[in-house]
Amino acid sequence: MNASIVIRVLAPSESSVLDHVAHGVFDHAIDARWCAEFFADPRHHLAVALLEGHVIGMASAVHYVHPDKPPELWVNEVGVAPPHQGQGIGRGLLAALFDHARALGCRAAWVLTDEGNEAARKLYAAAGGVEKPAVMVSFKLDP
Repeated sequence: MNASIVIRVLAPSESSVLDHVAHGVFDHAIDARWCAEFFADPRHHLAVALLEGHVIGMASAVHYVHPDKPPELWVNEVGVAPPHQGQGIGRGLLAALFDHARALGCRAAWVLTDEGNEAARKLYAAAGGVEKPAVMVSFKLDP
């Protein structure tokens, strides 16, 4: 990984960092309404990889609690701009999220991906993840 890349978890007051995002990091353009809601929720976390003030990678997650077990971290997605893929940035983003989750008292982290998403599966294995059989059930909530 390039030594000038900085990876860190953004504080809630740092949403303006997302004013400069490289193409391909997120699936869509940043929406100010959703961005404000994301950063207003203390259970939402965003690690970013910064190069010269531009976001070239991100990993988002939510930590949650249950009445009967310690907090866990659900990793929603990881995205790295295409020119910067394959350089360890994704692993660095996950490591930053995992360190942050430990500080919050999380005892486990998990992520889902598509069976055919070889790049994601390779990343998660390189970060120490262990695949387990699962069934994802999706519900369409649009009218």
